[in-house]
Amino acid sequence: MARYTGPAYKKSRRLAFSTLENGKDLARRPYAPGAHGKDRKKKSSEYGIQLQEKQKVRFMYGLTEKQFHKVFDKAQKMPGIAGENLLMLLESRLDNIVYRLGMARTRRSARQIVNHGHILVNGKKVDIPSYRVMPGDTVSVKEQSLNHPAILDALEQKATVPAYLEFDNKKLTGKYVRVPERSELNGEINEQLIVEFYNR
Repeated sequence: MARYTGPAYKKSRRLAFSTLENGKDLARRPYAPGAHGKDRKKKSSEYGIQLQEKQKVRFMYGLTEKQFHKVFDKAQKMPGIAGENLLMLLESRLDNIVYRLGMARTRRSARQIVNHGHILVNGKKVDIPSYRVMPGDTVSVKEQSLNHPAILDALEQKATVPAYLEFDNKKLTGKYVRVPERSELNGEINEQLIVEFYNR
């Protein structure tokens, strides 16, 4: 299955969760899409609840099912709590770091910026969105791309940079200071349900 490239708002409404994390996708119509969206009952089975939680996180970070399952397998093999490890691995993806630093309006836009070779990690070009950024790594914009319209447009929004990142908006350079704590990530996500989904 290819990555979803359709309307993000529609997915958010279907899942009753802001996959863009800004609430705009649910502000006007906070019910499922379609003619019977207002009246449709939500899935109530245990499997349905677990599946919906997995889909929420998968669409939020923009991964295919295969990619998401690979990240989960890696998280399970790491010491600690599998669900929290999963979120930490997703947060450390290069496209997510670019988005969190405010250099892209959405993760989809961040993925494109990385794919097109505008981003450097520790001074070296990296064009793989899934590249895992490690604590202490520096993420910057390539010199020739400092005036890239999409990056400048995103910076005008003046997004709040999380405490586990540092950003110099003059040099367009950020640093992944440390692994985020669970309390610093989206509180609407119940990662334990995702663990139960894959371990059923």
